[in-house]
Amino acid sequence: MHTAHSIVLTDSVKPDAVKTPDQGENLSDLQPSEKPWDTHRQQADEVEKAYNQTRFWRYAERMETCAETLGFEWVNDPTSGESRLQLHGARFCRVRLCPVCQWRRVLKMHARFLRVLPSIFAENPRAHWLMLTLTVKNMPVENLRESLGEMSRAWQRLIKRESFAQNVQGWIRSTEITRSKTGEAHPHFHALLMVKPSYFQGKNYLKHARWVALWRESMRLNYDPSVDIHAVRVKASEKTGDPVEDLKSAVAETLKYAVKPADLADAEWLEPLTAQTFKLRFIAAGGVLKNALGSLEETPEAESESEGEETKSGVVLFDWKMTRRKYQKRL
Repeated sequence: MHTAHSIVLTDSVKPDAVKTPDQGENLSDLQPSEKPWDTHRQQADEVEKAYNQTRFWRYAERMETCAETLGFEWVNDPTSGESRLQLHGARFCRVRLCPVCQWRRVLKMHARFLRVLPSIFAENPRAHWLMLTLTVKNMPVENLRESLGEMSRAWQRLIKRESFAQNVQGWIRSTEITRSKTGEAHPHFHALLMVKPSYFQGKNYLKHARWVALWRESMRLNYDPSVDIHAVRVKASEKTGDPVEDLKSAVAETLKYAVKPADLADAEWLEPLTAQTFKLRFIAAGGVLKNALGSLEETPEAESESEGEETKSGVVLFDWKMTRRKYQKRL
């Protein structure tokens, strides 16, 4: 195994080089809204390099061909009537920490959640929504799996508490892991709670201090953990009349990357992180949201799979060009 070293991940993409006659058009030039493909595939190259320095080098092999070719087709936008490119087919590695696959997984979860929200609003028009973030102290990454298990068990104790069960009608919870400046792991839960209309009335309302106490007791800690709880203001959008619009940012905050690509820079940290999170599920739902959403998260570390077809007649193919950090149209 090669000596591990840090890989710098960036969110920026270098300006496109001057085109020459033998260069095809770039996907991001044809449709700027598809520029994230360049960013995430570039990040995947860098995480792949880090994996090549670990015992999980087979993940690097899978990531090397992840979204290597994208098949797009031209469709008419029903809103604007203009033609735009829409993804028709690609092959994904489904490695949990692959930046491309994390991004695609988050997009699919957002879309699924937002599709069911109108029916949830229709059945619970007076419900309120809360954003809850629960943390514990930082720890060595080697202790992460044990701590995540304790947090999951604490969550089960929390939702059975009378204060929680009598107020919360449904919830969705995700796990995020960030890396501290000292290299420790910082796991925390993000949860979106749908509470009864009576939550803000009298004794039903739980102050911040009470949420801290509930989490401390559920986690069986000897310190007061950091807890954030705030209401999500939901009303019909002036433009669309759709209350779903107000929840989009809360959904984005709840259903997000398990680990940010920028935190995967160091192979020495990436290796134990991968081992500690192997086959763990990072999304859970309960109450009416569980019934509406079903299974949100696909099985981590599953084998590579294709999404759609790349070779259908009329599909425009774009190949990843590592040296240019762009998806380029195949000539």
